Amino acid sequence: MEREHLNERNVMINFNQKTKTLNFKRPINILIVVAPYYTDISVQLLSGAQAECEKHRANIDVINVPGALEIPPAIRLAHENLNYDGFIALGCVIRGETSHYETVCSDSSNGLMLLGLRGANIGNGILTVENVDQAEKRANPAKMNKGGSAAYAMLSLIHYEHNITKKN
Repeated sequence: MEREHLNERNVMINFNQKTKTLNFKRPINILIVVAPYYTDISVQLLSGAQAECEKHRANIDVINVPGALEIPPAIRLAHENLNYDGFIALGCVIRGETSHYETVCSDSSNGLMLLGLRGANIGNGILTVENVDQAEKRANPAKMNKGGSAAYAMLSLIHYEHNITKKN
């Protein structure tokens, strides 16, 4: 079902990512930061994210970092020092036997949110799951395509920034 909302400026916002291709006035530059700890999962997330970015004619760079905790600092460095319009965080955290899972999930998510509140356009595609089966279903571009969803979320923020706030 398509969900739309009329905001306070009477601008129609479409919340259904499957029906809308975003148009940009200039080419946009995207950095995808991948924590490839679970290689097969990361490859699928990256495939989905790249396909979504390519659909919107974005220029894409990809870097790898050791783990999910390194994604926010890598994005911070790029946001402060390089010319990217947006960032996509991709990785996977699978619950283990210790409390490390909660720390990694919370700290990586909080780090990305803080960067977003400071002006970085970020799509969070870090999966936080109980097992490999859940991760595979979410990462697979033919199934839940969470890499593509993270890319679309980031592209939507850039679109909003460019077209509604008139910042180019």
